[in-house]
Amino acid sequence: MNRTGIFGGSFNPIHNGHISLARQLREKAGLDEVWLMVSPQNPLKQAGDLLDDGIRLEMARLALEGVDGIIASDYEMHLPRPSYTWNTLQALSGDYPDREFVLLMGGDNLAIFHRWYHHEDILRNYRIVVYPRRNAIVEAAADNCQLSIVNCQLIDISSTEIRRRIHAGESISGMVPPAVEELIRREELYA
Repeated sequence: MNRTGIFGGSFNPIHNGHISLARQLREKAGLDEVWLMVSPQNPLKQAGDLLDDGIRLEMARLALEGVDGIIASDYEMHLPRPSYTWNTLQALSGDYPDREFVLLMGGDNLAIFHRWYHHEDILRNYRIVVYPRRNAIVEAAADNCQLSIVNCQLIDISSTEIRRRIHAGESISGMVPPAVEELIRREELYA
């Protein structure tokens, strides 16, 4: 059975830290693939300066060209909104019965996991792999057998900082793949 990690996010924009983390999670969690699930809108976040779904998906696909085993997915964009992880996992399991889906989650999300829709059902039915995030403590939750913690090297890049830099006219070179930087510049995204 194919073990597929689901790494959800707005990817607004996708950056080199996301790609590095997805590669590490694929290896450390023993996954065949990682699907970067480009989310239409996180129910727990404000829309703010979230770019159009199609543009964020295009950036993710450009960023992952030639990256083995990491795939940009628009699956969640075709589901009813708001987009809840439980609904996504249930739909994926129905559509891909030959795959075991593993939820990949940052320690910051684990801290608010009790607020997620059907969080207890997710814990009962899916393996969760938690990676560290700055200022998030994850050790206390490690007593659940469906939940494992992996140590990954984090690259100190954030989408918020990238958007701030673009708005201020500063360079984002090295923060995003060159193809993404070119698209952002050409389309004047986040300016």
